Formats: sequence, C-alpha cells, structure tokens
Amino acid sequence: MNQLFQSVSTLKNVAQKRTDAYKKLSINTVYDLLYHIPRQYRDFSNPVPVSELVPNTISSIRITIRQKLPPVFPRHGLSIFKAIAEDNTSSITIIIYNNHYAFDSLQIGKSYFMFGKIGNDMFGREILSPHIIPAECKNLLKPIYPLTTGLTSNMIETNMKQALEILEREPFEWMPKNILNEHHLLPLTQAIPQLHFPKDNYEVQSARRRLAFDELLQLQLGMLMLRNNLKKDLAQALSSDISLKPFFDVLPFKMTDGQFNAVKEICNDLCKSKPMNRLLQGDVGSGKTAVAAVCAYFAIKNNVQCALMAPTEILARQHYQTFKSFLEPFGIFVGLLVGSQKTKEKRDIRNKLETGEIQMLIGTHAVFQKDVVFSNLALVITDEQHRFGVEQRSMFAEKGGCPHKLVMSATPIPRTLALLIYGDLDISVLKELPNGRKPIETYAVTGKLRQRAYGFIKKELLKGRQAYIVCPAIDESEQGLQAVSAYSKQIQEGAFSEFNVGLLHGKLSAKEKDTVMTSFQNGEYDILVSTTVIEVGIDVPNATVMLIEDAERFGLSQLHQLRGRVGRGKHQSYCILVTEHVTDSCRQRLQIMSKTRDGFVLAEEDLKMRGPGDFFGERQHGLPLLKVADMTQDMELIQEVQDTAKKLLKDDPTLMNPENRGLRLEVLRLFAQNNENGMN
Repeated sequence: MNQLFQSVSTLKNVAQKRTDAYKKLSINTVYDLLYHIPRQYRDFSNPVPVSELVPNTISSIRITIRQKLPPVFPRHGLSIFKAIAEDNTSSITIIIYNNHYAFDSLQIGKSYFMFGKIGNDMFGREILSPHIIPAECKNLLKPIYPLTTGLTSNMIETNMKQALEILEREPFEWMPKNILNEHHLLPLTQAIPQLHFPKDNYEVQSARRRLAFDELLQLQLGMLMLRNNLKKDLAQALSSDISLKPFFDVLPFKMTDGQFNAVKEICNDLCKSKPMNRLLQGDVGSGKTAVAAVCAYFAIKNNVQCALMAPTEILARQHYQTFKSFLEPFGIFVGLLVGSQKTKEKRDIRNKLETGEIQMLIGTHAVFQKDVVFSNLALVITDEQHRFGVEQRSMFAEKGGCPHKLVMSATPIPRTLALLIYGDLDISVLKELPNGRKPIETYAVTGKLRQRAYGFIKKELLKGRQAYIVCPAIDESEQGLQAVSAYSKQIQEGAFSEFNVGLLHGKLSAKEKDTVMTSFQNGEYDILVSTTVIEVGIDVPNATVMLIEDAERFGLSQLHQLRGRVGRGKHQSYCILVTEHVTDSCRQRLQIMSKTRDGFVLAEEDLKMRGPGDFFGERQHGLPLLKVADMTQDMELIQEVQDTAKKLLKDDPTLMNPENRGLRLEVLRLFAQNNENGMN
C-alpha cells in the first residue's frame, strides 16, 4: 500500500507546478487524489436527435462527421473551426474556438458523442465548443472535477487513471466485513473506480452510497469518541439541595414548560460527576438565556464559578446586562471580559476571577488567554456554539480542569442532522415561545411596494417604535445590490429625513459597532440600517419592524434569525421581505416564510431547498467537510450510520479490535485534517 500514500508527484507528468496546484485542492498523496470526488458528470448516454434539439439548451448528440471546413481567423487571437455532421434525422454544424487539436482529431466518416450548448442561425442548428468522445467509448458519463489554476479536467482524469491502476495493484479495505455485508456496501476497490468512471447512473449511486456511508460513519464515530473521552474525566457533582424557588419567585415572567424541562435536564446533569456536555437548542426568542441564567444561579449557589462566552463583543455586553439583572439581586458578582477593555480593567477582572470574587464571567475570545485563571470553574456556557467549534470549546473547558458544558444555539436544526453535527452533545430543545409573545406578522413584497413599506415603517416610528433595515451588501463593490452605506444615506436624506438613521456593518471596529448598537438600544436612532451582523442575539424590545432587502439572497433559516430580532417586546411586530427578483423558487421560499413561524419547520425546508451550508452561512467550525454525503438527500443513511456507530463503540469503545483498526485510522485521519486533537 506504500505507493498509494506517496506524493502525488510520483505520478507521470506531475511536476512541481502541477503538484503545487494539487496542494491547493488539499491533494498531497495518490490516496488523496482517489478521494477527489467528481462534483457532477457530463452525460453522453442519452443523445437527442438533431432534429429535436432546442436552441440555448445543453444537450448530448451522437453524430457522424461529413465535412471539415477551412478555419476562419476573424481577428488576432481568435480561430474558428467548423465541421458539418449529421445523424439519421438532420445535419448540424460543429463550432470549435481556438482549439485546433480538437478539430484536427475529428475524422470524416467517424461517429462521436458531443455535449454542449445548442445554437441556431439561418443555416440551421449548431453545437458550440462541444465536449467530444468517440462513439465506441464505453463510459458515457464523464467526471467533472473541482478545479484550480494550473489543473484541467483532462489532467486530473489522466492522473486518476494512473491512481486507479495503483489501487488495483495495492487493493485495500478498512471497513469491517460484517458492516459491508450488513449494509450491502461495495468494496472500496469497486466503489472508487465506479465513482470516477461509471458506466451508468446506477454505478454512480451504488458507489456514492458506499463513500457517503464512509464519510458519515467516520464523522459520527469521531464525534462519539470525543464524547466518550470526555466521560472518562470527572466533574464536580453539584448538590441537588439548592432550591430554585427564590429565583423563580422574582422572575418578571412565567417560564414555559419547555424551559422548565430544559432546566430540569441541565440541573440533573450538573449533579453528576460525569461532565455535562449539552446543547440547548431553541428557536429565536424561545428563552434560552433565561434557562442559562437559572442554571448559572443553581451552580453559583453551590459555591462554584460559571462562565459564558459569546461570539461577538456586542452580544457579550448584552449577556452581561441580562445576567446582571438576573443574578445581582441575589448578591452574585457578574464580571465582563472583552478585547476592547483597557489593560487595567482586564487586570482587575482577572484578579477578582482568580480570587473567586467574580462568580459569573461573561466574555468573548479574550477568555481563551492563558493569563485568565478561575478559582473554581464548574460550568461553561457558550452561545452560538457553531461559531467556535469543538477545539475552541475544549480550550475554554480546560480553564477549569473538567467543567460541565452547556452550549446554546438559536439555529433550529432537524434533530437527525443535529445528532450528526453535535454528536458529542446531549440535546435539549425549546420549541415554545415565552408566554405573552405575539407572533410576528410577515409579508413578502416586490421592490415596487418599497415606498408603501416605508410608509408603514413611518407609522410605527411615529408611535415611538424603532425599525431595522437589513441589506446584504457591505460596500459599493457588489454590483446589483445597494451598498449599505449608500442605502443608509439615501433613506436619511429621502424617505426618513425627519428620523435618525444609524448604520452598522462588519467593517466597523468592535468599539464602533458597540457604540452604534448602544445608541440604538437607547433610542437615539429610530432606524438601524445593517448587514447581517445583527443576526445573532441583539435584543431591542422597542424595535417592531424588520425590513429585509434582497430577501432572496438569504436562506430560510437566516431570514428567520433576522426576523427574530423583532417581536421581543409587548408590541405587535412585523417583518417585511423585499425582493426585486421574483423567480418561482424565490416566490416559494418567501411564501413559506410568510406562513410559517416555526424555526424547525423552516430548517427542514431550508435543508431540502438549499442544503446544510445555509444553517450557518459558512461551514460548521471544527468539523470535517463532507465531499460525498449530502445531508439533504441522505437522511435515511444518516440514521443507518448513527445506529452502526453506536453499536460499534458499544462493543469496541476505542476501535482497537483488529477488525476495527483500519476504521480507527480513517477516523483519526479525518479529524487530524481539521486540527481536532480530542481523540488522540
């Protein structure tokens, strides 16, 4: 198996330049190349009769060359080659630009499959710059690979055939035979060649199923092994004798049944010596912060310290104010540690933290610093955990030896997907809105109704309310979108000239963002024009309108997150979705948003329509990127994999049995690529 794990440069015609290009695609060895999966296939297998071709479509044809015309050179740098071909229904002109090699290789009287865009002029049908293969070719599905500068699809295809020859000489299989048989999976020596050079779609699907199963199983095993490693450590088991009644008695609202259940699950975990590792997953406005505050109260009354980390300084300061209001009436000292604080202030906070004077610390990434030392840290809370990742979460946990961990997310995720992504966590879910919250009325309109929407916002402002307007662009460089700064200036000078308009975007410094947000919270701005920087967590109960420009640019889950910035007070709130591009897909998505207020239902729809990437706006931090598995299509396979992973680890928790060692190496390799070190 040695040659498989040697540098890709050992393949023919792979010199330094091509080796460097492969590195850009994370391909370092021949083995890596085998797992460079085609993103799709060019299908020559269903040729359309020439007489039935439709202009401006992409089609496959099977034709015979009848005549090659002299080349034309209309200007410097442009060569046009033409050939006349036919099938048994009609003739067609083949047009090739700047590729004399492809044109010269065509032989009169010989038949070819061609795949390309169909054109039409006064002389009849044309096929423009087609992809060409001989008619006798057995593989009529041609792989289309992800590329980078310095690599062509033909280069990769040539090198892939060499790599597959090595695989044939050095066959390997790391999946235990019983799993292959039980789940009807192809052996790797069959699946990998089939995925690259399939004879038909059935071969693609059967090969893809094997490699998707592999990816999902490795990911699930890795996450479960991280979780099992955490179970080996001992945490402080808190006393269940602490009464929560004093806390509930002073709450200005009544908790929902979902909140009570979550508190019960978390406090039960805190009373065990096994470290809690729980995800508190709740829809926008479902009251996760209140649940976290109750649990912090419970822990601190056990004479230990708690810490909460937020992804942004704005959100950290908001949590600081919220937790102070919840905890300081009980004599609990809450501290704040963020990057923009002055050195003296940070030093004072660190001293009070180390002596135990600060019992509850709220912070950002500043908490990771080595000089931050706790006296007796027992509970760590992270907000919007997907913005930190497994490794950062572990770094934070190490501050207290082995504290209990609670992570919160306002991103509703279908449970099956959540179990895969958060495989190292138990899950508590909040689905109800707090008592007294009014549902947000949502309307989708075209740009033609923008002025009417502005009129509606004015009526709300005149009642003393405030409004958000969200734009997806940040500066003038994004053509087709109104830059947020220009938009802000335009409405301040035009439709909302009698009101104060604030501006918030990602290019501002943390201090500038904080200043703008504080001004909005204090009512100094009537309208806040913003990018999606306000998506997470900012709480302004007086804001009752959220207008989202270019709403078609966002996924349903992100629109739902933005909508959740209003409806946080006693007044009726509204969300207005504006779009200039009304396609069928756009109309369907915005109608779903208008009718549905359940974030979990929207998450399911988003998963079907746009895929898992849009839950977070970017890939889940700290998790391997899936190359084959598709979470939108493989839900049954995910469930199958989860059952398999649990069964494997029940019988062999460290995967050290001889039949499982290959699988263990693949899991370690997958997580090593992502700098995860929790399973070593």
